[in-house]
Amino acid sequence: MELAAEDDTKKTNARSGGGKRGKFNKVVLAYSGGLDTSVIVPWLRENYDCEVVCFTADVGQGVGEMEGLEAKAKASGASQLVIKDLKEEFVKEYVFPCLRAGAVYERKYLLGTSMARPVIAKAMVDVAREVGADAVSHGCTGKGNDQVRFELTFFALNPKLNVVAPWREWDIKGREDAIEYAKKHNVPVPVTKKSIYSRDRNLWHLSHEGDILEDPANEPKKDMYVMTVDPEEAPEEPEYVEIGIVSGVPVSINGKELSPANLLAILNELGGRHGIGRVDMVENRLVGMKSRGVYETPGGTILTTAVRELESLTLDRESMQVKDTIALKYAELVYAGRWFDPLRQSMDAFMEKITETTTGAVTLKLYKGSLSVASRRSQYSLYRQDISSFEEGSGIYNQADAAGFIRLYGLPIRVRAMLENGL
Repeated sequence: MELAAEDDTKKTNARSGGGKRGKFNKVVLAYSGGLDTSVIVPWLRENYDCEVVCFTADVGQGVGEMEGLEAKAKASGASQLVIKDLKEEFVKEYVFPCLRAGAVYERKYLLGTSMARPVIAKAMVDVAREVGADAVSHGCTGKGNDQVRFELTFFALNPKLNVVAPWREWDIKGREDAIEYAKKHNVPVPVTKKSIYSRDRNLWHLSHEGDILEDPANEPKKDMYVMTVDPEEAPEEPEYVEIGIVSGVPVSINGKELSPANLLAILNELGGRHGIGRVDMVENRLVGMKSRGVYETPGGTILTTAVRELESLTLDRESMQVKDTIALKYAELVYAGRWFDPLRQSMDAFMEKITETTTGAVTLKLYKGSLSVASRRSQYSLYRQDISSFEEGSGIYNQADAAGFIRLYGLPIRVRAMLENGL
């Protein structure tokens, strides 16, 4: 009841004067420079009579994405643009914990967008504090997952901040309406009315949605892909790469230690060249509907495979089974925007402990869209050749002992069969 009363107070305060919908002093807007966020700037000023501070996070969107953003933001009516380079923080503090956990959503999705939203939202909260803003805003639609991911982070880190989600409030119904609104308010229009894919890119992946992909029966067009070459057109010769791992976290490529962001960037280029990491899936969104997306995750696919293969040496059977079980819930929490939830943080503590000995190196073979393991080694390997070999030698394992083990292990099955057969 207290939270509901607090929300009502916020709404009352916002509507106490100023714009058409109320009054805020200063709003920090997650800004990309695209059509939607360009239109949101004048809409916020018109409806909330506020100063708009645009914020852009560099999480590895690609070369040229930041060019001209400040001019665009100010032309749209923003007072300033704040840009923060979050690439290293993103990979080290968000990507690598998920990688260590083995978090995969619905069997395929490596959580590229899901991991990026909390680091961006966290930075927005920081900027809001720095500039004295009393509200934050995003351009997420009311149909998607990202609105939840942003706002749960806002709630967790500063519950006093007001949140404005224009797509849930305004009368703009689509891109054509947005373009007309932009022209009416003299905002430079960054796109045409022609339908294109909806994309989200960061250092971990590139996602594609919309256009012909909205029909799951349609095969993606070859020219849609950006980060990866067509496997059919990849090099005729395979390439080998060695990934060095310490406690479940990648640290080197071919023996050379690199920062998290640089390591991932190099593997993106390498994997992309060989057509690695394409995923086409229909997923269940948090808000209830199904959606179809195509993901390119070249470096991430290489790293996910490497860590998993090293774990085959360093984790015993029950540890692996429990880890895999928890990883499912871990992925669900990340997908749902609950990064700062104590449950995920507690699971992360388990993942950090269970992977303490996941240290070593894995060599992978890249060839025309496929990954295969060439070598695994670890100083903490639980694999013993002298025990596993078909040749007798260690004296630790006596094959005759298996008879008693099988009789005891199979006793429940045997007793049930006896009952069913009247014995």
